[in-house]
Amino acid sequence: MPRKGRPRLAVWKFASCDGCQLTLLDCEDDLLPVAAAIEIANFREASRAVVEGPYDLSLVEGSITTAEDARRIREVRAQSRTLVTIGACATAGGIQALRNFQDVEEFRRVVYARPEYIATLATSTAIRDHVPVDFELRGCPISKHQLLEVITAFLDERVPEVSTESVCIECKRRGNVCVLVAHGTPCLGPVTQAGCGAICPAFHRGCYGCFGPMDTPNATSLIPRLEELGMDRGGVERVFRTFNAAAPAFRAASDSVKEKPVAP
Repeated sequence: MPRKGRPRLAVWKFASCDGCQLTLLDCEDDLLPVAAAIEIANFREASRAVVEGPYDLSLVEGSITTAEDARRIREVRAQSRTLVTIGACATAGGIQALRNFQDVEEFRRVVYARPEYIATLATSTAIRDHVPVDFELRGCPISKHQLLEVITAFLDERVPEVSTESVCIECKRRGNVCVLVAHGTPCLGPVTQAGCGAICPAFHRGCYGCFGPMDTPNATSLIPRLEELGMDRGGVERVFRTFNAAAPAFRAASDSVKEKPVAP
């Protein structure tokens, strides 16, 4: 799709809370120079004015949870020169991927008075499980600084400079005392990708894994340490089953705890 004039940006929502779309609006003054260089052609969170595709850059928030979602994301991909997924829902299925570990039909029977009216898939899955994705931006929610970097990199036709290091590296740069070592606080920082600025450890709280697993997390190796700190099997399983429960490394860690034999 050759560019004509300013490149066109589209922002799409699937199953999500809208928080990552709002991060774009939260860029405020930083967004002004970007808006001058790019045409925001389809962003229903911000405007009812819609310009028809194709689009040069699509930002996709949310996971695929219905057959209609699966059909619509293929249409979005076909209209998009570059497709970037934003947030834990789009990159790992989100908190709603907790359904992947249970019987969705049972949930439907228990929760809804007329379950036959509810159309849903048995799983909540990442966008990349359905269409090719050019770049994934993680977080729950995403970092506005990383989002601006991704958009700027697109405009400059270069690879985005987004860290794949662990939250521990951010703690070191910020001068945080390690809550895991010094305070005995359970923390997913060693296996979680950087991006948040180590907010929780800065306030003496353990990392909750909002940005999902880093490139080479070896999450299962953290489990013995969490158990040493007093977490039982259920606690360890739950700590890996939050915003990025279905991310492969976190899912493998939680599954390994569930399958671990009980000590005599």
